Amino acid sequence: MSASGDAMFEMHLEEDQVKVLEENFTKVSKHPDDTTLMLIAAECGLSEVDTAKWFRMRNAQWRKAEGLPAELGSVKD
Repeated sequence: MSASGDAMFEMHLEEDQVKVLEENFTKVSKHPDDTTLMLIAAECGLSEVDTAKWFRMRNAQWRKAEGLPAELGSVKD
């Protein structure tokens, strides 16, 4: 993993956990509903809170890479 100061990497996730999270982020939803989040958490062996935290941080990272505001919401002129 990266040695950056991102909180996502401070969670000390295993490689297989990151793989499952990334697959769900790219193929299923960047904003999973509660049921989907619960299933992803169970598959990864993480708490729902940690899984939701990962998705929030990963969304902010994605939005920054896309040149969008880090926070969810409409893009303003």
